[in-house]
Amino acid sequence: MFNNTYYKPLLFLLYLLVNQNNGLPVETIFTFPGPLPSILPHEGHFGKGTIDLGGLEVTQVSISNTTAQRVWRTYEGGRENMGFTIFEPINLPANFFKLGFYAQPNNQKLFGWVLVARDVSGSDLRPPVDYIEVWNTASLGTKQDGFAYFWQPVCPNGYKAVGLFVTTSSQKPPLKQKSISCVRSELTEQSEVDTLVWGFKGTSVVNLRPIHRGTQATGVYTGTFSFQQVNSSPLPSLFCLKNTKLNMSNMPSEAQTRALFETYSPLIYFHPKESFLPSSVHWFFTNGALLYKKGNESNPIPIQPNGTNLPHGGSNDDLFWLDCPVDKTTKEKVKRGDLRNTKVYLHTKPMFGGTFTDIVVWIFCPFNGNAHLKFLFIKSLSLGDIGEHVGDWEHVTLRISNFNGKLWRVYFSQHNGGTLMDACDLEYVEGRNKPVIYSSLHGHAMFSKPGLVLQGKGKNGLRNDMARSEKLLDCGVGYEVIGGPWGVVEPPWTSYFRKWGPRKRYKIDKPLNTFVKILPKFVRNRLRNFIGRIPYEMLGEDGPIGPRAKLTWTGDDKYP
Repeated sequence: MFNNTYYKPLLFLLYLLVNQNNGLPVETIFTFPGPLPSILPHEGHFGKGTIDLGGLEVTQVSISNTTAQRVWRTYEGGRENMGFTIFEPINLPANFFKLGFYAQPNNQKLFGWVLVARDVSGSDLRPPVDYIEVWNTASLGTKQDGFAYFWQPVCPNGYKAVGLFVTTSSQKPPLKQKSISCVRSELTEQSEVDTLVWGFKGTSVVNLRPIHRGTQATGVYTGTFSFQQVNSSPLPSLFCLKNTKLNMSNMPSEAQTRALFETYSPLIYFHPKESFLPSSVHWFFTNGALLYKKGNESNPIPIQPNGTNLPHGGSNDDLFWLDCPVDKTTKEKVKRGDLRNTKVYLHTKPMFGGTFTDIVVWIFCPFNGNAHLKFLFIKSLSLGDIGEHVGDWEHVTLRISNFNGKLWRVYFSQHNGGTLMDACDLEYVEGRNKPVIYSSLHGHAMFSKPGLVLQGKGKNGLRNDMARSEKLLDCGVGYEVIGGPWGVVEPPWTSYFRKWGPRKRYKIDKPLNTFVKILPKFVRNRLRNFIGRIPYEMLGEDGPIGPRAKLTWTGDDKYP
């Protein structure tokens, strides 16, 4: 039929068409490298697959080849200029209905989920009465699978839209409940932008999250998306779900929490040049840490091993603070910590209306080292005492689904903020589901990769250096649960709400004057202007407050 003249070019064309898709990470389904945790099904409702929000039952549909069909894709823009893909949930459990579609960047392996709902009460779901075309890609100007049309449901009075319907036709979708459902208003809350899925020339596709988040907040993350356009009229609001039956029944038990942590407990690498390592709080106290009181600074008090003699309650009022021992030799020992006597501290809390569990892993370092600056051709300039402080608390948050016990995201605390990473983007210990984490040199900020990250703009900033070394901490080996929904007995030191280190002020000119004098004038002026923009909190030694005194104890982590 075909001779080689036609057959070989045809094969090559088919190869290009196939690899156009298979070459994208999104075409491969993400799987964890190790076995998932044992759910222990006889203990409560955790991991049962469905959650009752108060007449509306929801389940989490993990996006895969059998549970979703690809609707549309663009191959440009967004992360790594790879575009993104829209999926429609299919093959739903009996009597469950879609609330919206799912969107994912193409540079990620297929990993994500969307909630679908079953109307238990008989009045919580209704089909839309119309659709509004809120966007189409006809003028997008990227390589794409034809044009996509984005429709927002117009809901009956007393009902709200939770997600969008996407088609490749300009014809409106059917007005049927099996197409997409509206949710009774009492079971919804306002939503806001969560993370960016894709962006191109002023248009952004974004995930949605509840505006109010925390241990007592009722908003439920649904996995749907919306989009934004620069200099355009505001779009009709999309809502998230609300758990009107908020209780702790879907949270893991103590035994289940331990099983989850044994599976997902992080491995933390410290920089090979790190001098200031972590320790346990008990080690810090028993090796000479002192309690100071304002007005009686000359008579510091040794702290009992479990902090029983610390002032409890109150607020961060500068009336009390902790410090290292006075003796220089003992002080240096305490500042350097002790990995062999380190344990991490776990706080378990509900998130997104009790549909997720946050296991917050707190790490304590007795001392935070000084900062270093990268500026122009200056690779690493020591800032003297700047950045040093006694008592350094950092944390990592494991966000786990209460539907199935799977790790969804990990939060990395970094100075005054942090970053949130999907589980599919993490590095893991070989053959296990333990995320690998890198602690920055001296500052102990948590990162997902080794290398250099600058805190600042462009190619200049404060250095965060991360690297592998023999200095590592397996968080699953030694840990203590200090907070949770099942009656955890909190150690006395968690009720100490004052500073874990003294407050001092430094003049940044002092460590720089000698060095700056040898620089050319134009470099000297630019350096001084840059240093003038360093955050105020970096210019002194100001011990942090402990875990329970932080907003994240009852709230969500802070990320862009």
